[in-house]
Amino acid sequence: MNLVLYAVPFFIVAIVFELAFGVIRKRNTFRLNDSISSLFLGVLSQARRFVTLGVGGYVYYLITQYFSLPLLDSSSVLTWIVAFVLYDFCYYWLHRMGHERTILWAAHVAHHQSEDYNLTTALRQTSTGFLLGWIFYIPMYLLGIPAEVVVTVGSINLIYQFWVHTEHVPKLGWYEWIFVTPSNHRVHHAQNDLYVDRNYGGVFILWDRLFGTFQEEQDDEPCIYGIRGPLRSWNPVTALTHVYLSMIRDSWHTQRWTDKLRVWVSRTGWRPQDVQLAYPHAKPDLSVFSKFDPDVSRKVAWYAFFQLLAVIALLNIAQTLDLSYAVGVTVWAVLLTTMVTTAIWLNGDAYANALRWDSARWIALLVLVIAWVTASPINWLSISTSLYLVVNGLFLLLLGLSGKVSRGSVEMA
Repeated sequence: MNLVLYAVPFFIVAIVFELAFGVIRKRNTFRLNDSISSLFLGVLSQARRFVTLGVGGYVYYLITQYFSLPLLDSSSVLTWIVAFVLYDFCYYWLHRMGHERTILWAAHVAHHQSEDYNLTTALRQTSTGFLLGWIFYIPMYLLGIPAEVVVTVGSINLIYQFWVHTEHVPKLGWYEWIFVTPSNHRVHHAQNDLYVDRNYGGVFILWDRLFGTFQEEQDDEPCIYGIRGPLRSWNPVTALTHVYLSMIRDSWHTQRWTDKLRVWVSRTGWRPQDVQLAYPHAKPDLSVFSKFDPDVSRKVAWYAFFQLLAVIALLNIAQTLDLSYAVGVTVWAVLLTTMVTTAIWLNGDAYANALRWDSARWIALLVLVIAWVTASPINWLSISTSLYLVVNGLFLLLLGLSGKVSRGSVEMA
């Protein structure tokens, strides 16, 4: 059973509580643009089920049919304990290789792009991890752990990791020695030289202590969050693809055929020498680090927040319906284009450019909804999308009549 869906209300309540707590304590760790970007990526990671096929599930079927030990008893407590611990062990190696091999980092990098650290960062998930991530859980299949047990302990593992994404919880004494905590996970999200590529555990920090990848948070070394090659953009497509595109470019430009192949299996950070010389990647100086924080007007901020609520609502409505594959892909495309155009606004790009692209998206969605309504019975998806079109149109009209975006930093407070 996938328990993550049932945990979503808890996630929302916890995010609101953390925001309120930070404001009251005058230590707010949220920014509207960064939080919306993280939640957009979380929505996309859930929406990928509309467009992807269950590669890992099919592999599980083949292994349990032809290669694995007899399935363990799912009613046994021992089965669940073994599965829970083994899952976290497999997760440790997936997570570690996700930092140490570029092809896996390309999928995982999205989770580390936030330059803030709060509970929305926990929901900043990849949409491409399904491509190779299942490989690391093959030992569970071979041991005959039932699919429902694997899915359930996996969701528990993921839910546990939610609460450790906060700056408001200090070190927790003896608990730090055994389990992943906010303190040792803050280290994992930091880009400081001392902290980078450390603390990979999901539930148990014991793996890091055992395999030499543990680093304690130091009082005299504050965490600087984000990645060494900052995006400087809120665009979710850029967030999900920039490392893949960098690998493609490096493979194309390098002259040696061995290097063209090595790019795809190399350790993170490695680049062919000829490419590095011709197209160097400059790393930012962390001593003068500044967060990406374009100024936008409050109208744009409210508009972006409206779009966040809209895509969350659309995702939840779509998940309750029995959609054909074609309609599912369409829903995914609507979500993606809405996020991309919202990112254009939040990036502080030219006002006319943002209005032009967003208006084109609105017109395309209008045509799509008319086609839906005329081709099939009216359902909650078409009703909600029609209502969204009306409100979105009024927002665009308001932004268009304003003539220009008055600029001023907007925080969540």
